[in-house]
Amino acid sequence: MTVLERLKALRELMKERKIDAYLVPTDDFHASEYVGDYFKCRKYITGFTGSAGTAVIMQDMAGLWTDGRYFLQAADQLEGSTIQLFKMGEPEVPTVHQFLADKLEKGMCLGFDGRTVTAREAGKLEELLREKEITFSVNDDLIGEIWSDRPALSCEPVMELDVKWAGESRADKIAKIRKQMKEKKADIFVLTSLDDIAWFLNIRGNDVHCCPVVLSYLVMTDEELRLFVNETVFSEEIRANLEADGVEIYPYNDVYSYVQTIDADQKVLLSKANVNSRLVSNIPAEVTILDEENLTLLPKAIKNETEVENERIAHIKDGVAVTRFIRWMKETVGKEKITELSAAKKLCQFRSEQENFLGDSFDPIIAYGKHAAIVHYSATEETDIPFEARGMVLADTGGHYLEGSTDITRTVVLGPVTDKEKKYFTAVLRGNLNLGAAKFKYGCTGLNLDYIAREPLWAMGEDYNHGTGHGIGYLLNVHEGPNSIRWKNIAGSPAAVLEEGMLTSDEPGYYLENEFGIRHENIVLCKKAEKTSFGQFMCFEYLTMVPFDLDGVDPEQMSERERNLLNEYHRDVYKALSPYLNEDEKEWLKQATREI
Repeated sequence: MTVLERLKALRELMKERKIDAYLVPTDDFHASEYVGDYFKCRKYITGFTGSAGTAVIMQDMAGLWTDGRYFLQAADQLEGSTIQLFKMGEPEVPTVHQFLADKLEKGMCLGFDGRTVTAREAGKLEELLREKEITFSVNDDLIGEIWSDRPALSCEPVMELDVKWAGESRADKIAKIRKQMKEKKADIFVLTSLDDIAWFLNIRGNDVHCCPVVLSYLVMTDEELRLFVNETVFSEEIRANLEADGVEIYPYNDVYSYVQTIDADQKVLLSKANVNSRLVSNIPAEVTILDEENLTLLPKAIKNETEVENERIAHIKDGVAVTRFIRWMKETVGKEKITELSAAKKLCQFRSEQENFLGDSFDPIIAYGKHAAIVHYSATEETDIPFEARGMVLADTGGHYLEGSTDITRTVVLGPVTDKEKKYFTAVLRGNLNLGAAKFKYGCTGLNLDYIAREPLWAMGEDYNHGTGHGIGYLLNVHEGPNSIRWKNIAGSPAAVLEEGMLTSDEPGYYLENEFGIRHENIVLCKKAEKTSFGQFMCFEYLTMVPFDLDGVDPEQMSERERNLLNEYHRDVYKALSPYLNEDEKEWLKQATREI
């Protein structure tokens, strides 16, 4: 069916069920950022393939809300669909909540699949629409009813992560979380975030593309730990190891009936921002719910010594692969045909030559020329274009290794560039270097530091429409909370203190529609610096080891300090990578990291 046919079928079903508006978020049943094919209901009903967005379908209109990363992509993919694009955060554009509050009339019915909407979001909607006496229909998956060729739920085999990679045993993690439960006076801990469960149990899977997680729910008391999952994904050995640590296996969907049996005098700790509304609504009303962040959130984000050392190794391996890739692009363009898709395959080949490489940490973004102005552009057979020996290509890619996950962006010059391109290339690089060199007092969040990266652009009255940094998981999700670097506070998502051991991206950018796009990204490790009478100071260590393309740099725009920062970084890159390169590669890298 076409998008228009799908909308018609959904509206007929809504009319039959007396549902006036149907909300379709991007989420799976676990509030994941990226979701498996089974859960891509929003993509199915709208045709928009971006990783973030919410659709609202009514009889007389349909709308899609997405953020600045996807404005250009969404406008293109929604063309001819009759679906209106709402550009989130833009002036006079209503939020989804504002739209529903304005559009829904008294006594109307709002529908959604309660498994794909968090308990916190459902609560906000109920509060928002109470005065209009809006009713809710949340137990039906209407998209699933019209999606005749829907993919099956993923059930990929599970891998157990050895302590030499994880740095801490499953048993020790369980003991620590149970201790936290006692401190919180919680009888039961409900955990549904897939990356938290994978981290907690030292398991990895493949149930979400590029995210090594396992579809599962976890419920823990002081005496038992139940994992609700498709039991066929475990080998006998892994299942026995789990059972030895007190982990009992139950069918995936049984979690909903299990929580109905919780005694009224129990206290259940869960995060309503992560647990879906149907699961929470199945907990008896008399039960006390302690709505707090997941107990695993900070321990997962603060990497232990083993994880940190392994990540250093992973980034050197990745640096070798990406550096070879950059050299190959610059030396091959104009001599052989290279396209966005073939370049991505070539980079994957370079990475696969590294020991313990497991796969991409996200779909590669290889964007040439004006395509790079689309922040999260993803090449397809229809959009794939060849490189020319001019202009720039933006390569935002990453890999999963047993030693950890990587995420790196380099904007590479393939030939002559304009003064304007050099101007913004250099401004973005200055922001990246200055943020990476920041020293700050303990207690700062990314809100305190974001200005450092944006200042060169803000001084020109320019900006970029995305955050500057996100946390990164250890052989897990490439986007991981709670740490981030952004200038704007987000309601309900307070900025986290930057702790020693957190990994965060440093990725300012600049995008000029229909012309070019630039982004420079390194992963930084938060570390303690000196402690003085004013308190504990913190700093960053670069983990990413790949040269920035000096062919795009205008040294005249840089201060002496900024030039020194770049030269120092490039000295570190050469020292880290040269032992793993042949003589020709070393000579190329020496030139690529020359002092300016």
